[in-house]
Amino acid sequence: MMLQQRRTPEAEHTVSDYMQSSNDAFPSSQETLGYIVTDIIRAGETVSRKAICAKLLARLSDNQDPELEKQYHELIALLLGRE
Repeated sequence: MMLQQRRTPEAEHTVSDYMQSSNDAFPSSQETLGYIVTDIIRAGETVSRKAICAKLLARLSDNQDPELEKQYHELIALLLGRE
């Protein structure tokens, strides 16, 4: 039996809005991975190392914050086994 998910426009953008908001506290690495995995699942994609890295690279290219850039690089290195 396949579960049907209800998607609302508000729910779709909640995670992305949170990550882009400068008023929110800086997310931990675990929170960032959680947001990325949630985005992947909501998009109906399979969660894999490749999918997570692709999302991290996309966020890295759109990023303006040096702290987030550092975190994204660290997470990519962790996923690729290059700590």
